[in-house]
Amino acid sequence: MPSFRVETPQHCYSAIVERGIIGHAAQYLPTHTGKVFVVSTEDVWRHQGAALARGLTGIPHEVLYLPGGENRKRLAPLEQLAEEMVRRGGDRSSMVIAFGGGIVNDMAGFLAAIFMRGIPVLQVPTTLLAQVDAAIGGKTGVNLVSGKNLIGSFHQPLAVLIDPAVLETLPEREYRSGLYEVIKAGIIREPELFHFLTEHCEDVLNRTPDAIDRIIADSVRMKAEVVSTDEREGDLRRILNFGHTFGHALEAETGYTRFLHGEAVEWGMRAAVYLSELTGHLSAEDSVEILETLQLYGPIPPLDGIPAGNLFARLVHDKKTLQGKVHFVLAVRIGEVTVVSGIDEKLVLEAIRSALV
Repeated sequence: MPSFRVETPQHCYSAIVERGIIGHAAQYLPTHTGKVFVVSTEDVWRHQGAALARGLTGIPHEVLYLPGGENRKRLAPLEQLAEEMVRRGGDRSSMVIAFGGGIVNDMAGFLAAIFMRGIPVLQVPTTLLAQVDAAIGGKTGVNLVSGKNLIGSFHQPLAVLIDPAVLETLPEREYRSGLYEVIKAGIIREPELFHFLTEHCEDVLNRTPDAIDRIIADSVRMKAEVVSTDEREGDLRRILNFGHTFGHALEAETGYTRFLHGEAVEWGMRAAVYLSELTGHLSAEDSVEILETLQLYGPIPPLDGIPAGNLFARLVHDKKTLQGKVHFVLAVRIGEVTVVSGIDEKLVLEAIRSALV
């Protein structure tokens, strides 16, 4: 049972990777907890809810549903859920269990952060992307039309319960979307993980248990280390944005409906690799190896009809932009990245155009 400690000034907790752990969820609830609200989506609850219900045997709980979909990751659904929590007797002793993919973990975590000025949340991610990224680190929030996750809060969970077994029923596209976040972990900090993904592609795509457990554990360990060092993205944690700055622009430009988040990150990583090579940070050899590995786990939906200029304009609205300067995470080599600002706009546009081909 790999367990990785996340230690921040706000809260210290464990991210536990264990098959069947959802069936023991009650063990991770504080004593004297008031109303327990499970926040999920109807499809997740239909496929996986029985497992969590068994794990909460003896614990009265209420299930609340979010609409799902990146285009509906907005404030309005959270206001409706908060009203429902009050109606059902929620108060400062209540807690939230986030049970779903990345959108649910982001939104339910934010709901917990703002309800009664903050109540506990237990993160139980049910997609690969959520298990290796969204559920860990306390970043919560919702989107604006202007950009992704522009309203949010840091709110660390009580624990993160990661059950690789739930991925057996995950749709293929959702699974591959999560794999792009695993590849990202390899590129930015875990070269051994990256090479494992390159050499064991068939096992990973076939969801062989040993392969899945390995890539999840490596990714979670990496993120736990980074968050423990830099909770609020003041320094090291910024490396986790590799591919995200470009990817968020793609999601916003296409109305959050054309690409899954991981797919947008895949495209964003390609753009970042091209920019890394154009600026002289990354060798052509490493660039080819990264791009070929991304291709192994593709494809993503077509990029037809997306203007490079529109994507470039959206970069300034990314939440990582500071005082009008876009900060790009660029690859130096496989397993190492750096954060750079002030890059020539022509090079950025060239990288975007190259990635759109």
